[in-house]
Amino acid sequence: MVCEDPAMLLHAERSGAGPPIVLVHGFTQTRRCWGPEADDLEVDHEVIRVDAPGHGRSADVLAGLRTGGRLMADEGGEATYLGYSMGARFCLHLALDSPALVRGLVLIGGTAGIDDPEERAARRLQDRATAERLRADGLEAFLEAWLAQPLFASLPPERAFRLERLENTVDGLASSLEQAGTGSQDPSWHLLHRLTMPVLVIAGAQDQKFAAIGERMAAAIGANATLALVPGAGHAAHLERPAELLSILRPWLTAHHL
Repeated sequence: MVCEDPAMLLHAERSGAGPPIVLVHGFTQTRRCWGPEADDLEVDHEVIRVDAPGHGRSADVLAGLRTGGRLMADEGGEATYLGYSMGARFCLHLALDSPALVRGLVLIGGTAGIDDPEERAARRLQDRATAERLRADGLEAFLEAWLAQPLFASLPPERAFRLERLENTVDGLASSLEQAGTGSQDPSWHLLHRLTMPVLVIAGAQDQKFAAIGERMAAAIGANATLALVPGAGHAAHLERPAELLSILRPWLTAHHL
């Protein structure tokens, strides 16, 4: 799986040595928006931090979830894939499309999509409206409004990576919303049972919506899935409670020889 078009290559940074683990960030973030987890993992893993399509130094790569997942595999190859929120959607698509490349799958605050067609269509319109607001308001104002959402109420300001997010571009983020937003995600609940690799589903215990989604996802995947709720954390559990998240992630990686 090699991309022949240089314009469709994602930017990635590598550190450490050992079994590879690919980190895929959330919307408006970049490869630089990881907390202590990345530093901890690179002690005994090769950590591959990618800029997702439309983000960071991949701002000019315009791709939806399925194509974006393939592009991440071009960078990571056969590896463990860890994605947060939007990143979890990319990683889930990759695992469903190319399971042989995914040794292990970690989904933080992820979803398998919106079941109801009308709700999905409404979310698609909402994503497009958000993209238009971004184009009208500019990057800095949009980021302030984005981080002010109740979804991130428990995210400490010092872990919000505001400066790192400013590496993004208006056009790149707008494209990401339109092509890889939740409204554009094909629901895959009926396919989750096909995942046979070890899967770790994580949500913040205070993030009631995604905790419930995580419980449903783990049940649909089956016995190879582990559900873990991070105490005291909201949606960005890995940034809010990094030590607690590592206490979940590390034993899981060890148990599955990843």
